[in-house]
Amino acid sequence: MYKEKMKNNCSMSIAGLDPSGGAGIIADCKTFHAHNIYANGVVTCITAQNPFGVTNIQELDLKVIEDEIDQILDVYPIEYFKTGMLYSKNIVKLVSKKIIEYNLKAIVDPVMISESGSDLTSNDFPKHLKKYMLKKSYLITPNIHEAEKLSNKQINNEEDMKEVAELLSYDNNVVITGGHLNGNDILSENDEIRIIKGNLIESNNTHGTGCTHSSAITSNLIKGETLYDSCKKSNEFLQNAIRYGYNYTPNQFYKIK
Repeated sequence: MYKEKMKNNCSMSIAGLDPSGGAGIIADCKTFHAHNIYANGVVTCITAQNPFGVTNIQELDLKVIEDEIDQILDVYPIEYFKTGMLYSKNIVKLVSKKIIEYNLKAIVDPVMISESGSDLTSNDFPKHLKKYMLKKSYLITPNIHEAEKLSNKQINNEEDMKEVAELLSYDNNVVITGGHLNGNDILSENDEIRIIKGNLIESNNTHGTGCTHSSAITSNLIKGETLYDSCKKSNEFLQNAIRYGYNYTPNQFYKIK
């Protein structure tokens, strides 16, 4: 009965903990709550960081991560969830297994490098992500640098984005974010390429934008939006998060037009 009451109103983030609150699981939960979605969080790693750098990463024991997931899914009727910092091959394999076990739809933010430029993965992470995770995902949301790592192709312009999006969408849907180019996102869905218009905003307030974007997409999908509309509304939501972020870090004063 409890699960039925919560249906279509809750989600889960499997991600790292950023104690400064601008990225990672805290940013994900803020975004879920801003969309009136109940937030559950599974911590994969504890980081020592702020918007300007990462000084330490501690991966949690795999059994602890698995117990976190199982305890949440034992109570909450989650269909769509998102991933952030998975960090290692073993965590990727575990989450991949849970997608099948619980028949989940995963929105995968392939976090590899922080906004400050710090590496957030262990060795050969793109290879493990492609092997174990991407084909089981509903949507992946790489930025341009992450898309380059996953595709082994360089992206210099929007046409390159379209080519890479099509390449990466052989088993799933893909939206490549354009914040490092011209602001437009490229969505590849069911062999169709669509441009989602965006704007570049002059700001230092970009820490955690990938986390916020993918969480907003997840929230919109839970609400029953189409994938295209979910991505479009999330692009708009993110622009406001950048505009109204607190003190040059996304403490996320959310204001949706």
